[in-house]
Amino acid sequence: MSRIVIPTVEQSSSASKTLLDEVQKQLGVVPNMMKLIGTSSAALEGYLFLNTALGKGVLPIGLRERIALTIAEYNACEYCLSAHSYLAENMAKVETSEISAARDGHSKDQKIEVALQFARLVASQQGKISDQDLNKLRDAGYSEEGIVEIVLNVALNVLTNYINNVAQTDVDFPNVESKKAA
Repeated sequence: MSRIVIPTVEQSSSASKTLLDEVQKQLGVVPNMMKLIGTSSAALEGYLFLNTALGKGVLPIGLRERIALTIAEYNACEYCLSAHSYLAENMAKVETSEISAARDGHSKDQKIEVALQFARLVASQQGKISDQDLNKLRDAGYSEEGIVEIVLNVALNVLTNYINNVAQTDVDFPNVESKKAA
């Protein structure tokens, strides 16, 4: 059971309800995490704005979902592992083997693997990465724009991992357990 009360959409403030209604239109459902973040309409607006903006960036959805899985496993966030496993499979059409590999920062695609390894380093080193690590991304073909977006995807996923780990948000996706919990 969640340690922070997750309001229903109807119990949310009018500002959050308007945003959650948009989530409902886009996804067909309002996940518990969105309702939880909607406890603060400012937080929900900020999260949705950054998430939407990054969706318009240069990184394809399959890479963004893999980054989410790498960071969720690193932070042992079962809610995000469950949500992004589902989204990777059903929205981004990522193969099951690639979903599993992404949790450990791996991919059979070398360019994707370089990005996932970099994402994990950004998280583990709090952004204090070496020139060599940055150059690996460039050598793999990532532009400055792509590099910035990888870092921001890490930050966005750390945000959701932390709120879900603090709240112990009730998982409303097919449950995926963190390897750290196993």
